[in-house]
Amino acid sequence: MASHRRPKQPSRARVTVLTVTAAAAVAFTAQSGAQAAPAKPKIDEVKSKVDKLHHEAEEATEQYNLAEERRGKLQTEIGNLQDKVARGQQELNTLRDQIGSVASAQYRSGGIDPALQLFLSADPDTYLDKASAIDQLSAQQADVLTSIQAKQRTLAQQRAEATTKLADLEDVRKTLGEKKKKFQAKLAEAQKLLNTLTAAEKAKLEEQEQRASRDAGERVNLGSEAPSNGFGAAALAAADTRVGMPYVSGHEGPSSFDCSGLTQWAYGRAGIDLSRTTYTQQNDGTKIGRSQLKPGDLVFFNSLQHVGLYAGNNTVLHAPYSGAYVRYESMNTLGSFQFGVRIGS
Repeated sequence: MASHRRPKQPSRARVTVLTVTAAAAVAFTAQSGAQAAPAKPKIDEVKSKVDKLHHEAEEATEQYNLAEERRGKLQTEIGNLQDKVARGQQELNTLRDQIGSVASAQYRSGGIDPALQLFLSADPDTYLDKASAIDQLSAQQADVLTSIQAKQRTLAQQRAEATTKLADLEDVRKTLGEKKKKFQAKLAEAQKLLNTLTAAEKAKLEEQEQRASRDAGERVNLGSEAPSNGFGAAALAAADTRVGMPYVSGHEGPSSFDCSGLTQWAYGRAGIDLSRTTYTQQNDGTKIGRSQLKPGDLVFFNSLQHVGLYAGNNTVLHAPYSGAYVRYESMNTLGSFQFGVRIGS
């Protein structure tokens, strides 16, 4: 019969050693975890990264706007081509009816002219290449057949052109989707960074944004420099009424804007139709250097990623980036100046 012995209790010394060892292990684990956890980024670091992401999103926005402008033009061109094809087909049907009427009349009078019969049963292009066949027709019939041949060739060219443009349109639509995803991803990444800040830190950033706008607005003096021309003066005055409106990617007013949307809207109020993007607005006027700038001129920054309106006193009126508002700001804070463009000079 097996005996039941009482388990041997660990000695006090052994318990002490185990306790110390366990505590050391816990402390080591906690210390390792503390070392592994990334340090919380400082507010200035977050702002710097967010600003960079906003600039990248703005570049993607302008590329999106460029593709959108191309899409609109293609749709107009395709619509015009389709109208031409429809009208051409109707004209072709009328010409064919004329030939059919001649054939019917000949049939009733005793038979169809062999040359006309050949035309009705064959490809007009092939038929009209045979000079001997044309000689058998009356001058009026030959004119109608020649018109049919020309109309068929024109229709074939227009249909081929429309097919090519439809393929281009599909490519542009894909590009639009890609660019939209890109700037949305950049904005989402920027928001994710902002979400790492405390409420107090977010309030501090907001206060800095408001102070930057307020300080720039206090520095500007719209009457101290003569405007570029009447169009520039009117555009600048119109843009001034939008101060405080939010920046929204792809928007062109009247209550929210991206950078080129604001300049296009402002000049539209002045009676000038600017193109939609920074990449195309650079060609809407005469390029000038920084020393030649006058209020109302367009000013471009950062490899054409950004545009605003020169307001005088080294200040720009612009829509900065997502999360900010239309405001006056020193040119020195906007990055690399490219050139100015004078509209309507």
